[in-house]
Amino acid sequence: MSTVLVIDDEKGILQIIYQALTKFGHQVETAADGQEGIRKFDHGSFDIVITDIRMPGIDGNGVVNHIRKSEKQSVPVIAISGTPWQMENNAFDMVLAKPFALNKLVESIGSLVPVPPRAAVGA
Repeated sequence: MSTVLVIDDEKGILQIIYQALTKFGHQVETAADGQEGIRKFDHGSFDIVITDIRMPGIDGNGVVNHIRKSEKQSVPVIAISGTPWQMENNAFDMVLAKPFALNKLVESIGSLVPVPPRAAVGA
């Protein structure tokens, strides 16, 4: 499945998303704030990033702006927010309003991350 970076300053949300995504076969790395998330993004290899918008320090807008200016700018980014109507940044590939169903998050990842084709038999 996909390698996912999840960034949120609420420890409980990180744990729930981590457990749900690993249950569905994703490899998940977490970050407790935007600065840690950017550091992990820069030094890692992720298929998709999920970030909260409202965080102290570097918020989700700062995270997506960093990603879009990086060499890995095509990595899809999902924003999760309790106040999606206040968002002004259209650099996100998708926005999920908190609270959201975990199956909606899994479906969103599936729609944004292409599944690699299976190797041909006998190839």
